[in-house]
Amino acid sequence: MTNAVITALPTYTMCTYLLPKTVVKQIDKFRKHSLWRGSDLTSKKPIKTAWKMVSVPKDCGGLGAINLYTQNVSLLLKHLHKFYNKADVPWVHLIRTCYYPNGDLPLNINRSSFWWKDILKSQTSFKCMATATIVDGSTNFFWNDMWNGRSLSSLSSQTDLCSFAIEKHVTVHSIILSEDLLDHFHLPLSVEAFSQFQQLDSLVQDIPIQIGSDVWSYIWGSTQFSQSRLICISQEQEIFTLLINGSGSLIVSQNENSSSGSY
Repeated sequence: MTNAVITALPTYTMCTYLLPKTVVKQIDKFRKHSLWRGSDLTSKKPIKTAWKMVSVPKDCGGLGAINLYTQNVSLLLKHLHKFYNKADVPWVHLIRTCYYPNGDLPLNINRSSFWWKDILKSQTSFKCMATATIVDGSTNFFWNDMWNGRSLSSLSSQTDLCSFAIEKHVTVHSIILSEDLLDHFHLPLSVEAFSQFQQLDSLVQDIPIQIGSDVWSYIWGSTQFSQSRLICISQEQEIFTLLINGSGSLIVSQNENSSSGSY
């Protein structure tokens, strides 16, 4: 009943906006009352277990209550999937025409509508769970994004060379089509940076630019974005905090934050 009715009520809104934490907290309060008190609002029944345990999947011994924050972000990420894959839908064309007419990628979220700002707040999450297969290289940053199998560890191995880069937010497309790769760096390079430059030069030469759009794939091994798969992974493997924070270590889950001191 909790998932089917109360949790389902804000779904349409969560597909469009990032709910304020106070709203999520209030909905969770209603869900807790529904679960423990039923129809008797004056009931003083003690809670059976902490809310963070209630949110654990049933297969793992919990009650499977959906984490609203996780669900909200997951629903918003599908918009970034359409944007970065250049889906042929009206709103994608509108956003690209209004905010990125020169083919730029999102950087400054302050110069956009309140709806698009909410979407871009999840951009770090998207980049941590997605990698691009280069076709024209126009939808991903050369230094900051994962592409053609480059992992976060491989990106960190080029920090010396990156420190000499003139423009940190340059696309793969711009790098590959440049006549002289050295034009993108402050000269002279250090010994370590030059060694990394030689490796980079060899890598760039092996990347052909084609007509079409880059293809983004996800950590579950598919090019199709699946909100249910993302929620499943976040619940069972507890990696959603890594995606939300865009960091390399698991800190504190949103589920624990929202339930501490409240049942």
